[in-house]
Amino acid sequence: MLDSVWGIDYYGDFRTVDAHIKRLRAKLSPYESETWSIATVWGVGYKFEVNHHAL
Repeated sequence: MLDSVWGIDYYGDFRTVDAHIKRLRAKLSPYESETWSIATVWGVGYKFEVNHHAL
C-alpha cells in the first residue's frame, strides 16, 4: 500500500498506514455497526469486511 499511495521512493515511517487506519477507525466509530468492519490481516494489511448476514 505504501508503494501505491506514496510511491516507491517513500522514506517515511513504515507505520504510516497503521496510523491512518487508526484515525479512520476513530472517525468512523460513531457510525460503526454490525454490518461492516475494518479488519487487520496479520502480515498482510487491512481489509474492509461486510457482514451480509446482518443486512
